[in-house]
Amino acid sequence: MRITLERSNLLKSLNHVHRVVERRNTIPILSNVLLRSDGASLEMKATDLDLEITEATPAQVEQAGATTVPAHLLYDIVRKLPDGSEVLLATNAEGTAMTVASGRSKFSLQCLPQSDFPDLTAGSFSHSFRLKATDLKMLIDRTQFAISTEETRYYLNGIFVHTVESKGELKLRAVATDGHRLARADVEAPSGSEGMPGIIIPRKTVSELQKLLDSPDLVVTVEVSDAKIRLTIGSIVMTSKLIDGTFPDYQRVIPANNDKELRVDCQSFAQAVDRVSTISSERGRAVKLALNEGQMTLTVNNPDSGSATEELPVGYDHDPLEIGFNAKYLLDITSQLTGTDAIFMLADPGSPTLVRDLAAEDALYVLMPMRV
Repeated sequence: MRITLERSNLLKSLNHVHRVVERRNTIPILSNVLLRSDGASLEMKATDLDLEITEATPAQVEQAGATTVPAHLLYDIVRKLPDGSEVLLATNAEGTAMTVASGRSKFSLQCLPQSDFPDLTAGSFSHSFRLKATDLKMLIDRTQFAISTEETRYYLNGIFVHTVESKGELKLRAVATDGHRLARADVEAPSGSEGMPGIIIPRKTVSELQKLLDSPDLVVTVEVSDAKIRLTIGSIVMTSKLIDGTFPDYQRVIPANNDKELRVDCQSFAQAVDRVSTISSERGRAVKLALNEGQMTLTVNNPDSGSATEELPVGYDHDPLEIGFNAKYLLDITSQLTGTDAIFMLADPGSPTLVRDLAAEDALYVLMPMRV
């Protein structure tokens, strides 16, 4: 293999694929990126056996071929080469080493045969549809923070994506929960998604996907089966295994009869929560909200360091109520809200609270209270 390509193109593609590669690997080939040159492009592929990313980038191909080299090492080399330079990639006759040359710099990397590189064979997909990158990014951004990190409840370690009938329209819905909070977001269901299986997209796949949806003009092709998902974003193809588990019936935890409405200014509320939670030794400490007509008092008590209170004018005209929440969870939710005001629907100090964004009707959040 002997090819020349622009550093910027090579770096951009390597940046997308190398992140999949785990830094610690017991299987040497999984530390490598597969490089395959053909026609006028170089195709790169990386995998951790659960997630695979492939991307093609333009190249001048003198001699076609394929090999695998250490992914993070190649990325670090290309990253440190000067802007605007051209990079030559060439393997030796035996295919055991690859030269990376640019200007006066020259590196030699050990290769492993491409025949050893695993293929995450996709099989057939039962459903295929196209979705605007902005819609997919919105679904992920609004729900990703609520994904559970508890490995024992593996079926909560991702975003549950499915279609659902809502107000007479078919919606594509994303839901994530860790048992303490829940986030739900909807977009109009694209043609082809009708009857698709409910799928749980793993946390790592969600995180990588979020980084690839950087251009608002893109349209993403989504293909799903019971076990896998494949997403085509421009010249990038991402294939991932899905979480094999049953997502709980989230509808049961969304309160329907909360009758006490609290309206707050998002920014003022988030800043007040952030200020009073400074006193707690860790961000997870509860913040107490004492509600009276037209006013909220936020309080944090920490037996080791002291206490903090702050008063805030709010829209509230029900009986006085005291309720506690995890300060970090409150800040996570308020950071997702796009409007100036948020609506909290409350019942009592022990029941889940519903949070709505006035500027985004297709998103809602549920937060479990804490004892204070």
